[in-house]
Amino acid sequence: MRGPFRIEGYAIASADGMIADWTGFMPDSLKLEADLRFLDEALDRADVLVHGRLSFEGQPNSPRRRRLVLTRHVADLEPDPNNANARFWNPAGASLEEGCAALGCRAGMIAVIGGPFVFSLFLKTGYDRFYLSRAVKVELPGGVPVFEEQRLGYTPEEVLSGAGMEAGPPERLDDEVTLVEWAPAPIFEMTTADGAAAWMAGRRP
Repeated sequence: MRGPFRIEGYAIASADGMIADWTGFMPDSLKLEADLRFLDEALDRADVLVHGRLSFEGQPNSPRRRRLVLTRHVADLEPDPNNANARFWNPAGASLEEGCAALGCRAGMIAVIGGPFVFSLFLKTGYDRFYLSRAVKVELPGGVPVFEEQRLGYTPEEVLSGAGMEAGPPERLDDEVTLVEWAPAPIFEMTTADGAAAWMAGRRP
């Protein structure tokens, strides 16, 4: 349940669609200045960050940001003893609204920053926007994908499209990074001659 929240996803992937190398950690080759600037500004606007244990963004303002750290090792919600602005969250035991309320947030923008299980979890909830950056000169064979669904052979773009998202025009942040903003595909209602409603959605069959 999303409640009164706007949900945005942020990921930078290698040319072959990976957000981390085979060890599970983001290599320096994906930590590109143009994307880091974009991400830092975006996360400063967020009310709550949501991510897994390995996806901490490590930026100057990070300690001040409220966050839910997704884990199966708690029943529902527990304080992070090392960070007063964080809660460990098991979505099987507590709703998103309950998690955000535990941080003193009852509405606003949620920024989802990974990893694969977390990104895929929010595909089901529905993203209002997903910002997919690509490090066009980097490849990470055997790495960690953006979405769990990529393990079936899909690209990140195919996963987003299959979830009913539509790509905007690509933007080049610099000669190393491109950025595409994905948004829910529009749904149009058309009325046939006999008055029946026909629904058209930008979704894959």
